Parts: sequence; C-alpha cells; structure tokens
Amino acid sequence: MKLAVIIPVYNEVRTIAEIIKRVKAVPIDKEIIVVDDGSNDGTGEIIKQTAGLKFVQHKVNTGKGSAIRTGLELATAEVVIIQDADLEYDPKDYLKLIKPIEDCLCQVVYGSRNLSGNKSSKKIYKWGGFFLSYLSNFLYNIKITDEPTCYKMMKTDLLKSLELKAERFEFCPEVTAKLGKRKYKIIEVPISYNPRRHSAGKKIRPKDGLVAIWTLIKYKFID
Repeated sequence: MKLAVIIPVYNEVRTIAEIIKRVKAVPIDKEIIVVDDGSNDGTGEIIKQTAGLKFVQHKVNTGKGSAIRTGLELATAEVVIIQDADLEYDPKDYLKLIKPIEDCLCQVVYGSRNLSGNKSSKKIYKWGGFFLSYLSNFLYNIKITDEPTCYKMMKTDLLKSLELKAERFEFCPEVTAKLGKRKYKIIEVPISYNPRRHSAGKKIRPKDGLVAIWTLIKYKFID
C-alpha cells in the first residue's frame, strides 16, 4: 500500500529539514505532501530547496486543520497519515501503523503514546489527553487510550469522506468524533514519543483542550 504523508508546518525552521529526512528514510512506498501554513521564519525557503515532495504554501497562517485539508486535496495514495513538523513523533512507526490496514483488520489505526514507556509531557497535557480519550470512549462507545495523538492513519478515501471543517487543533477530535459516529473500528498500536516544551516551539495551548472537548460534544449531536 502506498502512504500519503501530510506535513502541516508553521515556523519550524529548526526541524523541518530533519523531519522530511526522517520521513524519506522510512522504507515504504509513499508520497510526501508539505503544506507551509504561512511561515515567516524561513521554513518555506528550506522546503522549496527539497526535492521529492509535493509542496503548497499558504500566504497567511490559517491553522493546522486548514493546512491538513489543503494537503488532503493532493493526496492520491491509498492510505494517509498526518506528520507534525517537529520531532515529537518518529516516522519509523509508520511500518507498525500500516500493518493492521494491510492485513485488512481495520481501516483506521491510531498510534498510542500511552501503550509504551514514553517520556511524559506536562501534566496538564498528559491528563488532558486522558480526559479526551475517556470522553471519546463515553460519547461514541469506542475504546482508545490516546485520542489526541497526531498519528491517525486511515484509508485516504475515508478521511476525505469525513468532510472535515477544522481550522486549528480541533482536527483530531473532529476526526475521532466522526469516525466514532460512523462506528468505525479503531485499532491502536504503541508508538514512541519525545515531547518538546513551549520554549522549543510547542504551539498547542491548554485552551485548545477546551476546544477539543467542545468539538467532541458538538459532533455527537450534529452531522
């Protein structure tokens, strides 16, 4: 199976070259789609000098969800995954994630940071993630341990069919809610995780957790 790797990026001049290098190194048939969401730190110039990928540049910053939707329009591979442009997630895990899909066990695989011994992020994010997972399970009768994981891999046609509307970080709960509402089976596999601090460029904030909660509740009751 060919994998589409969508990399939404905003002001990641320190890490963008390395993450693209790591994605390219994974021994899997793939297309790499990078969406620069209005960076102003030189990120776009680095991407332009990199061969072997599809590249789109937003003129202004519109948000992670918006960048992903742009990238999804260009995806032609059978399976798709989102790759953050920082170095928190290891692309080597693609090989584990895609196996249940290749084996026809499911159409959706989540990479769980909580099924292996990873470093912990700040307590507010750690416990916030636990709560979002609990809320997802409660609202949609699913069984997952890491709802806000970046590594959500699934059939490309399925992700496109969700008709996503997310602009920012509410992409993750919107996807989970819509998959849960349609009763898709979600298999989790353990992944590695190396959290970074806000001082190193981490962009998500506690208020985004409140938006995630509202997103999960909202899609329970509307189409």
